[in-house]
Amino acid sequence: MISDSSGAARALDHRVPAAENTLRILSHLAGRPAPVAASAIARELSLPRSTVYHLLTTLSAHGFVLHFREEQRWGLGTSAFELAGGYARQQPLARLGRPLVASLSDRLGESAHLAVMSGGDVLYIVEERAPRRQALVTDVGVRLPAHLTASGRAMLAALPREQVRALYPSASAFPDRTGRGPRRPPELRELLREVRARGYATEDSEVAEGLRSVGAAVRDQAGWPVAAVAVTWADATLDERKLADAVIDTAAVLESRLRR
Repeated sequence: MISDSSGAARALDHRVPAAENTLRILSHLAGRPAPVAASAIARELSLPRSTVYHLLTTLSAHGFVLHFREEQRWGLGTSAFELAGGYARQQPLARLGRPLVASLSDRLGESAHLAVMSGGDVLYIVEERAPRRQALVTDVGVRLPAHLTASGRAMLAALPREQVRALYPSASAFPDRTGRGPRRPPELRELLREVRARGYATEDSEVAEGLRSVGAAVRDQAGWPVAAVAVTWADATLDERKLADAVIDTAAVLESRLRR
């Protein structure tokens, strides 16, 4: 009979150091609330600096990390968001979020949805349309520019400012739908300051004429925005604050369930 120690030795022999160190670096960055210096990564992971710089350069070429040159720090890139979005679509966010979003829609009598970041877009993973309400563009699988949507603004406001600057470096990064919404980085920065001060994000006719939305971010244990809950409506007489409070409460419940 072959001993367990022999099997463990064979498993160790098949490890790939470069792949293992790459995953360690990504996990390290994912657990930090802000970008990190390469020297700090090398020190905290007990890796040679040359190895860390080589792996970071390769990861950057594929979009998994971003290099913030002015600060000489590294953070997660848009390809990492793509992986997170794929995970969310397959398991906890969509599964745990669907009944909560359905309940939110039932209580308010308005359409509600759950979205994740995917680069500079939001990707909708749950959509609950209220009875007798018009169809929305926020169907499951649809992507929309994050800076125009309440869901996207809620998540962008929760991201490190360096990450937002990397996603929106110039006016060319601001696609338009209805002629409304921020078109330059300073306008987006001001909008996100308002979101943080208010505690929720808003959108009015910037995705579709005549429709308004409010959204709140869902954060993981490290404070990273993994998703956002939002409600969309057309009736101008509805109380925005009441809708926003319900959205914030739903986002908080989803956060607690994700952390169990």
